[in-house]
Amino acid sequence: AARPPVMPATPPAPTVVPPALAGPVTFTCGAAKKGATALTQSTLFTPANAGWDLKTVPTVADGICSAAATGPFFFSIPVPPGNYRVTLALGGNAASTITVRAEARRLYVQTLPIAAGKTVTRVLDVNVRIPEFTNPDGTPGRVRLKQREIGNLDWDAKLTLEFNGVNPAFHSLTVEPLAGAKAEPTLYLAGDSTMVDQDVEPWASWGQQLPRFFLPGVVVANHAESGESAISFLGEQRFAEIMSLIKPGDYFFVQFAHNDQKVANGMPRYIEIMTGFVNQVRAKGATPVIVTAQNRNSFDASGAINDTLGGYPQASRKIAADTNTALIDLNDMSKTMFETMGPEGAKHAFMNFKAGSYPGVERDIADGTHFNNFGAYELAQCVTHGIRADKLPIGKFLDPSVHDFDPAHPDVFADFHLPYTPPQQQGDVTQIPQANLK
Repeated sequence: AARPPVMPATPPAPTVVPPALAGPVTFTCGAAKKGATALTQSTLFTPANAGWDLKTVPTVADGICSAAATGPFFFSIPVPPGNYRVTLALGGNAASTITVRAEARRLYVQTLPIAAGKTVTRVLDVNVRIPEFTNPDGTPGRVRLKQREIGNLDWDAKLTLEFNGVNPAFHSLTVEPLAGAKAEPTLYLAGDSTMVDQDVEPWASWGQQLPRFFLPGVVVANHAESGESAISFLGEQRFAEIMSLIKPGDYFFVQFAHNDQKVANGMPRYIEIMTGFVNQVRAKGATPVIVTAQNRNSFDASGAINDTLGGYPQASRKIAADTNTALIDLNDMSKTMFETMGPEGAKHAFMNFKAGSYPGVERDIADGTHFNNFGAYELAQCVTHGIRADKLPIGKFLDPSVHDFDPAHPDVFADFHLPYTPPQQQGDVTQIPQANLK
């Protein structure tokens, strides 16, 4: 029988881009102050107006926006793609321990304790992006998103903030575009599911934890995506979008291996593409940094980590040496860290969960490639250690209140906590595509 004709896929609708902010915009809880917009419980987000988002509404009283004891609540403001400074006056009438994330669970403020009646100011520099971009020659471009990215908070024309923790609350927030004279360096991340902004608990990656370790003055723009190899990152126009934006003074951290090793005869192409990434970034006046891929949860009988990455970390090291490029050897640091944890302790860093342990975890997970919040956080600290060890100029923006990390002395799992972000969609979170990447 004749096969039915293959119908062309419907082209994705272009993103509707809101008007640019003319300058700083301030929102206050309750009565409006001069030059500010008042927030009430009926201030709901629309594509044209800032407000409470994702079906959450805090209590607004006494000049404070606050949630129930365990939160969270979300606030979004429609903005075009770019970098933005967010200034928060945090705290409320009750004692709080507040965590603030932006976009798809990017960590900025970590379990900050605030006494009852006190106010603490925090400043976050946040990147907003959409799939559409303009190539350097003026032609239009568009990232080819995967199905899992459609509707993701990382790819829409709004800036979303998550207020979470114990009694999360704030008095006011200000959003200001970081453009023109106020533009600052951007740290672009390119990689796979171990680096992506994981949007669903209990998955996490080191790329989405990284903003927590930087002070205002640099913006982390995480373009990593699940399932990517160096080849697909190039073919899906993800690198092209970065090249349309990157400027002198920016940084480009690149980590691939986990999926490249699945490509038949992929090593020669990997070396060619990674070398091209380095050369093209450098030609733009930006600084490339190669990050070797972290190890999997695979131990031999003696308690040593097995090398499961098929020579790709060694290839990354050689590319860095041949091109005189800075190297952060996350592969080596993760080996030290996981061997220090031991086979049982390392399980706490990876996706090892029993069915029912989290909403949407409908079956047991024993994933030796991907990480939970703790594992991702420890790996992010390894990366910051690499920045310091390499004496990269971007290191001046690292938060001095966080001590330099020693992979041979990882944090204690029992002492680590980040509040849970409820999923935006119902269903089995163990069935997302990356769960099959072992």
